[in-house]
Amino acid sequence: MTGVEHNPTPPGTDPDGNTRRPGTFASLRIRNYRIYTLGQSISVVGNWMQNVAVGWMTLQLTHSGTMLGLVIGARYLPVLLFGAWGGLVVDRHDTRRLLALTQIWFAAQAALLTVLSAAHLVTLPLLIVIMLTLGLTNLFDGPARQKLISELVAAEHLTNAIAVNSTFVNTAKLLGPGAAGFVIAALGVAPCFALDTVSFLAVLVSLAMLRTSEMHPAEREVRAKGQIRAGLTHIRRTPELLYPMSMVYVTGILTWEFPVSLPLLTTSAFHSGPAGYGAATALMSAGGVLGGFAAMRRRHLSTRSLSMSALIWGALICAAALAPSLPVALALLVLVGAGSITFNASAKTLMQVGAAPQMRGRVMAIWSIGWMGGTVIGAPTVGAIGASFGPRNALFAGGVAAAGVGFLVLLLTSAGRRATGPGG
Repeated sequence: MTGVEHNPTPPGTDPDGNTRRPGTFASLRIRNYRIYTLGQSISVVGNWMQNVAVGWMTLQLTHSGTMLGLVIGARYLPVLLFGAWGGLVVDRHDTRRLLALTQIWFAAQAALLTVLSAAHLVTLPLLIVIMLTLGLTNLFDGPARQKLISELVAAEHLTNAIAVNSTFVNTAKLLGPGAAGFVIAALGVAPCFALDTVSFLAVLVSLAMLRTSEMHPAEREVRAKGQIRAGLTHIRRTPELLYPMSMVYVTGILTWEFPVSLPLLTTSAFHSGPAGYGAATALMSAGGVLGGFAAMRRRHLSTRSLSMSALIWGALICAAALAPSLPVALALLVLVGAGSITFNASAKTLMQVGAAPQMRGRVMAIWSIGWMGGTVIGAPTVGAIGASFGPRNALFAGGVAAAGVGFLVLLLTSAGRRATGPGG
């Protein structure tokens, strides 16, 4: 096994050195990854059912979009404030055991919401507190999930594994909200929380079934001073991390605010109402699945290819913002969804491969601060752009940000290649 780890079979070749194209689902042939992915996929469907139920319950309690934003922001605030520390905790502990603990805590919180909603005891302050505790759990759960992927598959399968993971998550985004809408209409919100509670058992069972002898655990960090700063320094001094991370932060804050920009576009620009927003969300998720399939087949990744992905993604978003009619916008949003997963999966792969193994938790936690925690800053910013300059510009600004940062990094990497010369 040591020989395989230090001299892996090059991607695109078999053990005899013959050229081949990797299968779309190559990583799913690995038992540990296949079991974990199945369990996580079930859980993600439950998570999206809970997300829809929380939003519906908030609107029922407050009839206020502002309060809905406050509840959503409460879930991401801990990641924004303490994300790097959460990643350090992940680097210091056994990833699988830590994930088991977060699943138990998530299940307990979902069970509490089940009881409170069934008894009609939920209040806005109580809901905000619960969302904050969910956010605190996400400090460890998010980076641990990302890090575990690299421990379940060998390096040559990591790109495919991350793409498969992104595709399954987007498929769950299609199934979860639809299932939640049906359950809420028929039975109310409490069963959504109950189903989410049960869904965490799937992850716990999958974690228990993993064969540790077939895993690739990273060396754990020993407690010492300055380790969060060391993680930041590692990113700053590693161009393979710094450039992708910079693009993630720009797009995470300004571009990935579709829950704000899409309602503005569909309802205010095209006057289509909730049906138009629902169609836009569903088609973007469907595009994300298609983008995931494309990413699974990808063989070569680099900062340059990531910057091209950002540039193309941004151009598609701008085109959707300027679309002359809703049908044209919806067609373009399918491509936007595909571009979002292509970009996100590529960025995560580059950072997982480029990070020192003992620092992957911190690197992916810092990624989550920009990609998810940035919503706390980005959502009101994009909303303000829409209110001040028109609904189309809320989406257009995100497209300009993605294309702009992609073009800038493309220039920087091209300049670096010219400076080092052909042999650099």
